[in-house]
Amino acid sequence: MVPTKEQLTKYAKLAVTMGVNIQQGQALFINAPIEAREFAHYVVDEAYEAGAENVHVNWSDEVLTRKRYEKEPMHVLENVPDWLVERQVGHVKNGGAVLNIYAPNPDLLEGIDAEKVAKSTKAQSQAMKEYKQYIMNDKIQWSIVSVPTEKWADKIYDHQKNTEEAIEDLWKQIFQIVRVDQNDPIAAWNDHNETLYQIRDYLNDKQYDALEYKSETVDLTVGLPENHLWAGGGAVAENGASFNPNMPTEEVFTAPHRERVNGTVKNTKPLNYNGNLVEDFKLTFKDGQVVDFEARKGEEILKHLLDSDEGSTRLGEIALVPHSSPISQSNLIFFNTLYDENASCHLALGSAYPTNLKGGEKLSEEELKEKGINTSLVHEDFMMGSHDLDVYGVTKGGDREPIIVQGEWAIKE
Repeated sequence: MVPTKEQLTKYAKLAVTMGVNIQQGQALFINAPIEAREFAHYVVDEAYEAGAENVHVNWSDEVLTRKRYEKEPMHVLENVPDWLVERQVGHVKNGGAVLNIYAPNPDLLEGIDAEKVAKSTKAQSQAMKEYKQYIMNDKIQWSIVSVPTEKWADKIYDHQKNTEEAIEDLWKQIFQIVRVDQNDPIAAWNDHNETLYQIRDYLNDKQYDALEYKSETVDLTVGLPENHLWAGGGAVAENGASFNPNMPTEEVFTAPHRERVNGTVKNTKPLNYNGNLVEDFKLTFKDGQVVDFEARKGEEILKHLLDSDEGSTRLGEIALVPHSSPISQSNLIFFNTLYDENASCHLALGSAYPTNLKGGEKLSEEELKEKGINTSLVHEDFMMGSHDLDVYGVTKGGDREPIIVQGEWAIKE
């Protein structure tokens, strides 16, 4: 299908009103690849229609991104100009919202020196630390959506369709998954959020001491910090505006205790990390830290990820997703974390969301660590859910209660 004007308008309106939920007179910063320019134009129209002021689009070009890694010396890649940082930080400090149109080429940096990519990524993370704190603490409204691009669509369908057909099919999948194909997408999202809120509230009431994961590829116990908070669906910014950070989203998630993760886990979908794929990897944890790892493809990339800092060897997020989610039912591997993480239970290496601890957004990094909340320059989700995954909640008294059995919710009210 070729998207119609009506469909693109509905999707743009959904991103603006349900995603970032732009407020009257609020500034909006949009990050978008140049291939998404048509959709970005619709988003800008809808933002102004919703009352936004000072709408800015920051365009990216993957061809130029790759050339930068090929041509620039290391000392340039490790230096992030102050003006770039000030632009981002200044926007969120003034209460602006952020919308990311995220559709990366999964193989963009294949063959590029992994050390170059790792050092550049670390420099950017360090430089943008204050900006990321606004995002991680939900101080402002932010959201992520995706649209098809040629390289991404070709990768998903493995060149078994011509590029035009692949893009048309991907549009169809996206519209179904984010509910744009429904008569009232916003009402559908409100209903969906309510479902996630019910699961979130159930788990928050339980306050399990730990979760146990068991499947053919997972044997892992994850301790939970005292006063942890599950989240899912929408969030609320400091200005009181509700928003949906991820579209799509099928997860409920919380922060694990950074020192109480033990066992082994294998990924069930590829990890797209900075334009490179890491596939068929295994992590072994002891007392919260990765003590051994291996990967069939991208092992060097995985090593650089784990070497980012001390916190990158620990978990910052555990997320529960039923195997029957709409993304999983598509039977596609999207090579895009926004989509693949919502097809499968997943974990994240690196920083936790401070909002997953009661009062956590008011604590310093050291105070968060004392309470078991991980901090890091990175936050990278990887998928480990499957049709045979069982997840049990362990009470403080040692009882085991089913949460997910054979990949599906087993929660009983």
